[in-house]
Amino acid sequence: MALASLLLQISTLGLVVLITQYVLAYSRSPLKKIPGPFLAKFSDLWRLFNAYEKKHITTQLQLHEKYGDYVQLGPNVVSVADPSLVKTIYSTRGTFLKSDFYAINDAMQDGKIIQNIFGTRSNEFHSKYIRPVQKLYTFQSVKEYEPVMARSLSTFFQELESRFVDGANKDKTCDIADWISYLTWDILGEMTFSKPFGFMEQATDVGGMLETAERNMDYQSVIGQMPFLDKWLAKNPRLASKFPAFAATAGFCVERFLERMQKLEQFKGKPDFMNHFLRAKEEHPTVVTDNEVIAYMIINVLGGADTTSITTKAVVYHVLKNPIVQARLVEELRDAKLNHPAPYSSLENLPYLDACIKEGLRIHPVVGHIMERVVPSTGLALANGVTLPPGTVVGVNPWVVHRRADVYGERPNEFLPERWLQGKSESDAEFEGRMRRMGDADLSFGKGNRVCLGRPLALVEMAKIVGTLFAKYEIELEDPNAEWEVHPQWFVWPHKIRVKMTKY
Repeated sequence: MALASLLLQISTLGLVVLITQYVLAYSRSPLKKIPGPFLAKFSDLWRLFNAYEKKHITTQLQLHEKYGDYVQLGPNVVSVADPSLVKTIYSTRGTFLKSDFYAINDAMQDGKIIQNIFGTRSNEFHSKYIRPVQKLYTFQSVKEYEPVMARSLSTFFQELESRFVDGANKDKTCDIADWISYLTWDILGEMTFSKPFGFMEQATDVGGMLETAERNMDYQSVIGQMPFLDKWLAKNPRLASKFPAFAATAGFCVERFLERMQKLEQFKGKPDFMNHFLRAKEEHPTVVTDNEVIAYMIINVLGGADTTSITTKAVVYHVLKNPIVQARLVEELRDAKLNHPAPYSSLENLPYLDACIKEGLRIHPVVGHIMERVVPSTGLALANGVTLPPGTVVGVNPWVVHRRADVYGERPNEFLPERWLQGKSESDAEFEGRMRRMGDADLSFGKGNRVCLGRPLALVEMAKIVGTLFAKYEIELEDPNAEWEVHPQWFVWPHKIRVKMTKY
């Protein structure tokens, strides 16, 4: 009894000490003037469980609606919705470094942490390894891959027609969300190493790669809120096998690399990224090793396939949910008398198609969390008079800033491509100013020195998929009243867009 009493007293004392420490830390915190959930001021567990419940997007929208431009999400974390700070936090100078949230993207190799160009927190590392391949991702360079895209698109339309449009399969329901994923992954396979993954041919998730990607992003969405946990979980050799990893995708890339090394003459002149990466190895031998070539390949696929599919699905879904929008888009595309698959040169100057894509990127950005950065030594002065000290984790959630009516106009929660077009009574100067404000707040591809390198590739791909799809087929939702499924994680995954299709 005496021992039990003593243990109870010790436990009580420990709890009192812990609470006292939290209270003292809060009372001295430079963030105490930033409003937010009570528990978030004391522990990151609040935001971890919020992400685990997949409520982070709706919660952050509600918090900013309630508290304004600045909300405390953790003891050292502030969410910013002030559009005037977007260019400061995500500057081209890169003074605000990525936080440890991105460390979860690091790989483990022989017990060592290996960074990559996406997840690295070092500007020096990023610049060193981006420089040899940066020129491959300009709009001009991307257009050279159009014949490769055209082959994949032709396969896409052939598969759709044979399975859902022609003969005995006429009027069969197609989950276009799945097929857009199959297409974007196979396109990236063709462009990266001249071999598709086989999603379209097999009409299935080959090797579980799509499911693994989503599970991996779910892990990062949750554990990224307290990234030190990753060392004890997925980076722990004893537990690593219990967590999702990109082994199948990485293995496919390694196989393609080894195959290429054995058949260099056979693949010589192939218009794919791997040949360009190998050329970068020749030009920058002290930087680009065989391991870096493989890393470029993996990032090329993982960084481009799902992000492009997510935004393409968003455009397709919202167009289908808005018959007036769909009719106007189809009219523009049909009047253009496009070839199929349509070349980008025939699509890039179609204003309503461009507006639909921009609106899809705005209303359904890929990333669902704040894009975390660390406040540098200068601090960060907020409009409310508070200065965030160095080391504070700060970020903007695209889902929040993209819904600001003072930036994007009326009805920001609705899909309105017209917001990207010049109004009849709007002067050129007014239109240019409005486009500039919306562009400055746009985070659909990130911003600053860590902006998505594959932006031109994604935009060309989206235009070709959306443009050809709506020009070639009459498409309608199986049930116009049914909603799609959205899985909010780090990425915001759309599923179940069930459609009926007929050829024009």
